[in-house]
Amino acid sequence: MEPIQKINKVEVRNLQMDDYAQLAQSFTRVYADKDVFWTREQIKTLITIFPEGQIVTVVDDKIVGCALSIIVDYDMVKGDHTYAKVTGNETFNTHNPKGNILYGIEVFIHPDYRGLRLARRMYEYRKELCEKLNLKAIMFGGRIPNYYKYADTMRPKEYIEKVRSREIYDPVLTFQLSNDFHVRRVMRNYLPNDEESKHCATLLQWDNIYYQPPTDSYVDKKTTVRVGLVQWQMRSYQTLDDVFEQVEFFIDAVSGYKSDFVLFPEYFNAPLMAKFNHMGEAQSIRALAQYTEEIRDRFINLAIKHNINIITGSMPYVKAEDNGLYNVGFLCRRDGSYEMYEKVHVTPDEVKSWGLSGGRMVKTFDTDCAKIGVLICYDVEFPELSRLMADQGMQILFVPFLTDTQNGYSRVRVCAQARAIENECFVVIAGSVGNLPRVHNMDIQYAQSGVFTPCDLVSRLT
Repeated sequence: MEPIQKINKVEVRNLQMDDYAQLAQSFTRVYADKDVFWTREQIKTLITIFPEGQIVTVVDDKIVGCALSIIVDYDMVKGDHTYAKVTGNETFNTHNPKGNILYGIEVFIHPDYRGLRLARRMYEYRKELCEKLNLKAIMFGGRIPNYYKYADTMRPKEYIEKVRSREIYDPVLTFQLSNDFHVRRVMRNYLPNDEESKHCATLLQWDNIYYQPPTDSYVDKKTTVRVGLVQWQMRSYQTLDDVFEQVEFFIDAVSGYKSDFVLFPEYFNAPLMAKFNHMGEAQSIRALAQYTEEIRDRFINLAIKHNINIITGSMPYVKAEDNGLYNVGFLCRRDGSYEMYEKVHVTPDEVKSWGLSGGRMVKTFDTDCAKIGVLICYDVEFPELSRLMADQGMQILFVPFLTDTQNGYSRVRVCAQARAIENECFVVIAGSVGNLPRVHNMDIQYAQSGVFTPCDLVSRLT
């Protein structure tokens, strides 16, 4: 497995003039020709005429990406046009606040930070802005920088079709197609100096399905949240890398469906206890806890890379202040921040076999799309915990669990349904199935994952 790039915080925010020096430095590293870069006056103009259209990606207080855009009228860009024409020779006097197209004029990510899907965040911002401003579509001219390799044998149309069918990889067009843009036409001489694209560009478009023609009536949009549930199959894993090969598979899959959250089960890392079977049960669970901080850091990296909020299930954790063993998990947000939650009511078996202590923390967590709470397994069977969270405004309750029998699972499921009804919130549960024949006290698992909704339609989230 490749080493994890240490990232603590990712943020997409509006560009400010104070960012210019750092932005220029980052951009200069990308483009050898310094004349390519925007001047301070040009950036100031863009911020003045359309501040919400100019954004930067910031990683640990360092600007590593930028996206610039203007608003134009559809009639101006629906046919052939050049970059110079649409930008008014880069004066941006073509910006029309009353237009209906969000037109992209720049996107870049510093090479050192590519492969982390940071550009996708800026595209998602643009889509949200397009919807917020009730614009018809996002459009821009896209380079096809690998076309020069095939220009002698195929026309641009054939090249685009082969990129679309994944027979040819193009670093720009492949990315745009994977982000739901479609090619409207091929434009000649869009960027006259673009030798790699052979002076060709694709006119790309993303349609805003929520667009409403101008009206005096206000159209309210529903808030929607998508969650992914991992029903984890217990199997033998030799190393933490083996575990995370499977973990990233699930995260990648649900992020491909644009999920906002992914939930893992309680003690999903239990297969690694097989390595400590020569120890007693209490010693082996403490040995498993040595992985917890690395697991947390790997989840943070995956949350950033796949642009998804991760509820990590749970794992054993030794607190330095009292050397006590606790059952904890982490909310790893897609912006790189994280918080810990604890199991309050540990089961009699966790106390008897492992010597676990119950936590004291009952709190809700703010995320970019909902206020959430997390209760680990047995905790959901106690109504007072979720009631406290509901009083704090909880909209979604996540319940990672692990049960070995159908009876145990039924208690978790029925109580989760009750919590949804009582608190007018959504409840999401995820558990493990299968068996671990070489792990003491964790040999069998039984589960069905699910999402439970309130009985009434007056919940705070739809």
